[in-house]
Amino acid sequence: MIIAFYKPYGVLSQFTPEPGTEWRVLKEFNFPPDVYPIGRLDVTSEGLLILTDEKPIVRRLLDPAFAHPRTYWVQVEGIPSEQAIQQLRQGVVIRGYRTRPARVRRLSEPLDLPPRNPPIRFRKNVPTTWLEVTLFEGKNRQVRRMTAAVGHPTLRLLRVGIGKLHLFTILREGEWKVLNHKERRLLLYRAGRNK
Repeated sequence: MIIAFYKPYGVLSQFTPEPGTEWRVLKEFNFPPDVYPIGRLDVTSEGLLILTDEKPIVRRLLDPAFAHPRTYWVQVEGIPSEQAIQQLRQGVVIRGYRTRPARVRRLSEPLDLPPRNPPIRFRKNVPTTWLEVTLFEGKNRQVRRMTAAVGHPTLRLLRVGIGKLHLFTILREGEWKVLNHKERRLLLYRAGRNK
């Protein structure tokens, strides 16, 4: 079984609470027994989280050898120059590691996003920009560290797609569903090969 979940802001990608915090956890969303998240979205990130009880799916989605695409909408502080965007495309050095090349493009502000609670910090004299970033690897807090490395800290981060499965075509915030055969194929898609 593979489950897609639209994780809201403020929910940990785990079933047990962290001692001393008030963050919500996956347990409160009543998932079927024996499913676990594949990878993570940090507590301040939103969007598509996959859970499964199928071990081969875990390897297929996490092993960098499969170059499985993950797409994010990222609201950053300021207006990145073409040079900054090109740096993100080519890979940047974060914590002594050069990231793999990524697909990056500017977005007009995404429509129909639920408001974030709490809202991002607003500064009257500092504009923000939305980017679409597609990664082919998954390091801890990678998108946030990449945008910070080019001088544009991330203010809001949503994972909107994995493979060719797009979050907004199947779910609303806080919802989950078991993927059907077609959705599984979209999830497991990778450029150049789809088995």
